[in-house]
Amino acid sequence: MPAGSSSDPKLTALQASRTLHPRPDRVRHPLFAAGGFFDARDLVQVKYEALRAIRSDERPLSQAARDFGLSRPTVYEAQALFAAQGLEGLLPRKCGRKTAHKFTAEVLAYLQTTRAQEPSVSAQQLTHQIKERFRVDVHPRSIERALARHREKRGRLNSPPQSP
Repeated sequence: MPAGSSSDPKLTALQASRTLHPRPDRVRHPLFAAGGFFDARDLVQVKYEALRAIRSDERPLSQAARDFGLSRPTVYEAQALFAAQGLEGLLPRKCGRKTAHKFTAEVLAYLQTTRAQEPSVSAQQLTHQIKERFRVDVHPRSIERALARHREKRGRLNSPPQSP
């Protein structure tokens, strides 16, 4: 069965967890040559083994990077993350911003006030108003999500505590 087969459960799992090595063909270390337990497609395992080779086998970082198909900056980053967080540091993190950065407290307050005064105003109309007033481009769906988050949060704050 080819390595890229869609019926390969490990390949599917690696893709789903975002831990699929983008260039497994560049991994040249003998541990990965035979296959089996050592899988060049598993980026977390490849990074870990590169770090182990540097530390235990005293292999130079640049050589380990070449042997494991990684860039030197990737190995440096893996070293720092592994030192700070352990094995968890080698797992992929979410990319991009972690918060809705366009929805400042002022913009959110404006949305809530406007929607409270005019419940029938559409998200599309609010998009135009926000662009005109705050000079910020937001998508109508983002407005709907921000307002829904506010409703959920307000609902949790106003609801009585659950008894055990």
